[in-house]
Amino acid sequence: MSATISTKTFDFIKKLTKNNNREWFNENKNLYTESQQNVISFLEDLINEMGEFDEELAKLDPKKALFRIYRDTRFSKDKIPYKTNFGASLGMGKGSQKGGYYLHIEPGKSFLAGGIYMPESSVLKEVRKEISLYGDDFIKIINNKDFKKHFPELDQGDKLKKVPQGFEKEDPMGEYLKLKSFIVVYNLKDEEVLDKNAAKNMANIFKVMKPFNDFLNTPFA
Repeated sequence: MSATISTKTFDFIKKLTKNNNREWFNENKNLYTESQQNVISFLEDLINEMGEFDEELAKLDPKKALFRIYRDTRFSKDKIPYKTNFGASLGMGKGSQKGGYYLHIEPGKSFLAGGIYMPESSVLKEVRKEISLYGDDFIKIINNKDFKKHFPELDQGDKLKKVPQGFEKEDPMGEYLKLKSFIVVYNLKDEEVLDKNAAKNMANIFKVMKPFNDFLNTPFA
């Protein structure tokens, strides 16, 4: 029987959101440990499902894929100590320098994402070159009927106002070259996260992202 995300995990996140302090967290560490293990078990099943369409993903360690719940508050004005979600990077590479997949579990705010998020300048430049040179291929991927159904558009956050240096101002792919991240997002309803077939259903959505990630990773293959 496949693992599912438990309602207890959602309950823990809701309680943590209301009591985001070290004292409460330490007193309820067992709730965190249970929830963490639940998510790891789910990730194990999800990774197995994703391995059906990408054998590299099958090698992932679910424990290493899961992000720490502890926030790094050193350079932040917001000193709340804990994240109010469980997040997992699935094949994105260290520092999100590779096209991959991401799972975010948070009551009312869960989502799946894919692509490259805020890559360093050298990686970003290579991806932009690929889009400029092979624009038709890129457009074909993002306009695919199944892709468009799940991901109507690329995330537009942190977009430049002008086409970046090194590219023609009239480049037909100019609007895409202005992007600093190449990300698609699929928002999940709570019932989708808690569904008994969630691992298989999420893997099927991630599979739709694969041609997009493959394109972004072409310069680094």
